[in-house]
Amino acid sequence: MTDEEWAIVEPFITTPSLRGGRPPANHRRVLDGILWICRTGVPWRDLPEAFGNWNSIWRQFRRWCESGAWDVLLQGLADGGGQLDALQMIDSTTIRAHRCAAGEKGGIQFQALGRSRGGFTTKVHLRCNAVGLPVGVVLTPGEAHDVTAYDALMEQRDSDPGAMLADKGYDSDAIRHDLQDRGTAPEIPTKSNRKVQHSVSKRLYRLRSRIECFIGHLKEQRRIATRYDKTATSFLGFVLLGCIRLWIRFVHRA
Repeated sequence: MTDEEWAIVEPFITTPSLRGGRPPANHRRVLDGILWICRTGVPWRDLPEAFGNWNSIWRQFRRWCESGAWDVLLQGLADGGGQLDALQMIDSTTIRAHRCAAGEKGGIQFQALGRSRGGFTTKVHLRCNAVGLPVGVVLTPGEAHDVTAYDALMEQRDSDPGAMLADKGYDSDAIRHDLQDRGTAPEIPTKSNRKVQHSVSKRLYRLRSRIECFIGHLKEQRRIATRYDKTATSFLGFVLLGCIRLWIRFVHRA
């Protein structure tokens, strides 16, 4: 990480515990190790010794994921988006899961894993602002339909846009009615087999390419492009870290 990136992340992960105990260790080096794993996709045991003991870093990563630190940081960055929330878009992408992702206690159905045409998969649902930066992330099994994650995505952020862009997978009367109740214009193409055809603004709909570009950038992180984690919490942690890193780069450019 650069000094600028660390300055944004540091307040969210170095707060002393209310239970007391030893002060935080070198969290910057620990986070660098986690980001290296996210970028390269290698197993935890192959983490270079320069970052520290791999098991200690893995356990710290799990603590941060279970505490919700990455969710809080992402929402903090999204809150700084301001008028970018006026236009939003939703989409999803399917992630192929490696065979080592199976085997968690309780069954795969509780870890956002399922079977689809792509095989053993997880689906990542995203809600983004006008420039294609995420304001909400939800995981479901790979065979789940896009509309099943809509309610969870809308609950993650209390910011109703003026217009919502989505593809035909979200062409649902329930979604259209919900958006209209929120005062949002649904810019969603209608499926060809529907009796009532709704028009969309071509000028606005072209902007939906931004969320697709974001998904492409997100999948440059190899630990996200393929799922190796048994638990949904760990995999979501890597997805959120990828989102946060892209948000921070945008903040510095702006």
